[in-house]
Amino acid sequence: MPPYLRIREPGWIEEFKAFIMRGSVVDLAVGIVVGAAFTGIVNSLVQDLINPLIGLLIGGVDFSNVFIVLSGERGPSLEATRQSGAAVLAIGLFINAIIRFLIVAMAIFWLLRMLSRLRLHQAAKPAAPPAPTTQEKLLMEIRDALARPSSAPVAPPPSPSPQAR
Repeated sequence: MPPYLRIREPGWIEEFKAFIMRGSVVDLAVGIVVGAAFTGIVNSLVQDLINPLIGLLIGGVDFSNVFIVLSGERGPSLEATRQSGAAVLAIGLFINAIIRFLIVAMAIFWLLRMLSRLRLHQAAKPAAPPAPTTQEKLLMEIRDALARPSSAPVAPPPSPSPQAR
């Protein structure tokens, strides 16, 4: 029976495990998942609510279906024109992307503004002073003893013995 070969794990694997288990990486992963869900909400907001309102304001135009044909024949819709092989500039879809970006940027702005105000509010609260350490207590006792009037003279501290030197 052949002896078992011990496969040595590269050193960077331990570093990678430590990196993955950091709180900031986990927070980032949660943020990406929440961001993906938020993107779906923003897309629906733009396509289902904002675009119909804008289209109504500019004369009943389907805003997501506004495009310019560069070459080829124009179809009844953007998708039909693209399927026929025509080159198009999808202006309406580009404007949708801009609107989605502005909505996401505004939501992030308000979220960060709220978080910074919460941090400022917490920072404004004065922290309780820490309890004095044993050394500080001893120094305060010495200070108080020195401040008290004394009738007896204070003896000098004993000189160190030659053995302690």
